[in-house]
Amino acid sequence: MASETKNKKKQKQELSCSECAQLNCYRQEGKFPDFCLTESIDDEKMEAVTNQYRGESLDARIARASAEVEGTYYGKLTRVEEIIAFANRIGAKKIGLATCIGLSEETKIFVKVLKINGLEPYAVLCKIGSVDKSDIGIGDELKIQKGSHEAMCNPILQAKLLNERKTDLNVVIGLCVGHDSLFMKYSDAPVTTLITKDRLLAHNPAAALYTSGFYYKRLFTEDRNL
Repeated sequence: MASETKNKKKQKQELSCSECAQLNCYRQEGKFPDFCLTESIDDEKMEAVTNQYRGESLDARIARASAEVEGTYYGKLTRVEEIIAFANRIGAKKIGLATCIGLSEETKIFVKVLKINGLEPYAVLCKIGSVDKSDIGIGDELKIQKGSHEAMCNPILQAKLLNERKTDLNVVIGLCVGHDSLFMKYSDAPVTTLITKDRLLAHNPAAALYTSGFYYKRLFTEDRNL
């Protein structure tokens, strides 16, 4: 009996927001489930985090600017426009662009839009430095085009160069999965994303989830050796 109770407690602790059907944390128009993370957070921790959103720190200004853009323009602006509105509200003038080389044309258009809106964009492509993949131990069989010079993506250098420019806000434009993680890790400035790369789905990764019931049923196959 004690073992069963312990197992149930463990199962409850492993439940998270993905199992919630109430979503009461948003409007508080219902009740919290018994495994709710909000309910489990102690008052001291909650207050400490909430305090980070108060005052005039960068965290606080970002939080307020984000809420203001959301509340003012919900469903009215494109993400391109939301980034501009957000940048204006946190006083960001220098905008760093960490872009995939495959999205250089999109970056050029975005640069024009930013300049028209009084911002100062500065772009660094992912292949900066032109270091061959073999120099970091990637075999020729793992290159897209075998037997050729194929530059590695260099997100750490992208971040360092934008840090040197002392950018106020950096925008990711289509960096690969993982490369974006490294860029965000080394960026001094706050980071937001304009385009999330998904070559197969025209950079709309949510489409795989929307069609998982029929077209992309393979998402639920376990033995795909990804």
